[in-house]
This record gives sequence, C-alpha cells and structure tokens, in this order.
Amino acid sequence: MRNSATPSRRQRVRENTLTDIQQAARELLVNEGAQAVSINAVARRLGMSGPAIYRYYGSRDDLMAGLAASLYREVTECLQSARESGEVNVVAMSRALRHWALANPEGFRLIFASPPLPMTNEAPQREDRLAANDFGRVFFEEVEALWRGQGFPTPAPETIDPRLNAQLVRYADNTGNLLPPEAVYVFLKCWIRLYGLLCMEILEHLDFAFTDAEPLYEACLQELCAWLDIEYQPPS
Repeated sequence: MRNSATPSRRQRVRENTLTDIQQAARELLVNEGAQAVSINAVARRLGMSGPAIYRYYGSRDDLMAGLAASLYREVTECLQSARESGEVNVVAMSRALRHWALANPEGFRLIFASPPLPMTNEAPQREDRLAANDFGRVFFEEVEALWRGQGFPTPAPETIDPRLNAQLVRYADNTGNLLPPEAVYVFLKCWIRLYGLLCMEILEHLDFAFTDAEPLYEACLQELCAWLDIEYQPPS
C-alpha cells in the first residue's frame, strides 16, 4: 500500500509542471520585463497551449502572484541565512537584502517597486500576500528580539503626532502588540529608510550622482544602528 504522505504520480507531475511554469515566467521577467509575462508567453516557452496553463493558473494575476510568492520566499530564505542565533543581525540581513536585490533587479522591481496586484476577496490568503507577510516577519522578529533584549531609544509617546500614533497603535495591534507603538515607530522608520534607499538604487534613481551606492548604503546602516543603539561593524 502506498504511503499517503508520498505524492502520487499525478501530484508529482503537477508539481513539476508548476515549477516549469514558474521558471519560464521568471525567465521572461528577467529577460523581457514584467510586461512580457503572460499565460500565452509562458505556454509558448514551454511548448504548451494556453488552456493547459489555465489548469494551473486561472489568470495572469494568479500567475504573477505565484511568481511574486516564489521571489518573496527566495529573498526571505536569503535573509534567514544571514541570521546567526544569539547575534544582532540587522546589519547582516540588510546587506543580504541589497546583495539579493542587485543580483535580481527585475525580481526586486516586481515585488518591491511595482503596484500591488488587484485586490480580490481571496487576496489576503493569496500566496503572494502570505509570502510577503513571511518576508516582513523576518525583519520584525529581529527588531522585536532586540527590543526584548537590550531595548533601543524611542520617542516619548506624547511627542508623536496623534494622527501618526493612531496608525502606530493599529499596526502594533495587527502584529500582536509585540512592540509598543513608539518602538513600532522606530522599526518602521528604519525599514522605510532602508527600503527607500534600496529602491532608488535598483530603479537607477541615484545614477545622476552616484556610480557606487555601497558607501551610501553603509552610511544608511550606520544611521539605523544609531537609531537601534547597536554597534555598526564595517563590511569585511
């Protein structure tokens, strides 16, 4: 009797075909840009018919969601590999994120610098949203561990604009109140600073002034270290 945990031949074929479809979609993304990724283009690349692809993805949005999810999982794994137990890993993870982005600029553009896919009733449980949440959780967990350990400076709650504070409270609630709103403020300030600079580099919006953005990125990391009250270590 076949073990129920062992995939059937049909399941294996389906999984292999999904892998092939995602690989073809990624090749189109890298070589021709996101606008070139379509059901028919993937089908042509694989020698399949369009209707055959629709058995796996019901629309182009579903296909793009699957592609985005695979990219989120890849960059999340990259960040996880930069973490060391018992260490403060913010700088190492931030460098790993930049290295991944430079090696995968079209992938970065798709998941971090493109309008989100249209919302549907199923969108919160769509695989790209779930994978995006997993990605965000990696940085959040790192800062939350730092807060539980040594802590870091935060603004006095009464100095935060009430309109901003209401949003910080909501974000804190949505993340299980693991950080108080004033610590959420510092976390988001760090992420926005890092993310904004990286987007400008990958989108080539720094080229008017910089031919090498690494020193600028390292200066940004020094700022983050000051905000989080952790030691900055230059790259080796």
